[in-house]
Amino acid sequence: MTRRRAPSEGRLVLYFDGASRGNPGPASFGVHSPSGIDISQSIGLATNNVAEWRGFLAALDAALASGAEDVEIRADSELVLKQFLGTYRMRAPHLAPFLEEARRKASQIPRLRVVHVPRAENRVADALANRALDAETAAPRRAPRRPWQPALFGLKPTR
Repeated sequence: MTRRRAPSEGRLVLYFDGASRGNPGPASFGVHSPSGIDISQSIGLATNNVAEWRGFLAALDAALASGAEDVEIRADSELVLKQFLGTYRMRAPHLAPFLEEARRKASQIPRLRVVHVPRAENRVADALANRALDAETAAPRRAPRRPWQPALFGLKPTR
């Protein structure tokens, strides 16, 4: 659920986290703000880095949707934040579009600060990411279809 925040309320603080069970594997992200924004979304099969980038983009989307002009985004993903800031080079070509999109979205926020925080400070976003992952992996799945086998029904195969 997302709640709109008026820009006059001061700084909007958002936390994000990505999760993946397997690399690649089922993946998701979570975004949390103490102001009442909670987003939990499964993204299918992806690497943890893709999940982290998708979480960052979702945090930027939430900031833009809120209309806030002063935004601080916090995460425990040092890699994503340092790639965004240009401290680390983007070496994975498949992640470059995420960086480009993040910079485009960030340019629309008048005051944006990104901050690396210890994992312990990012617990709510982590829990949201894991909630989406748990829901995805607990969803009932159809059993794979087995080829029809006449012997299972006491019949003899015909040729």
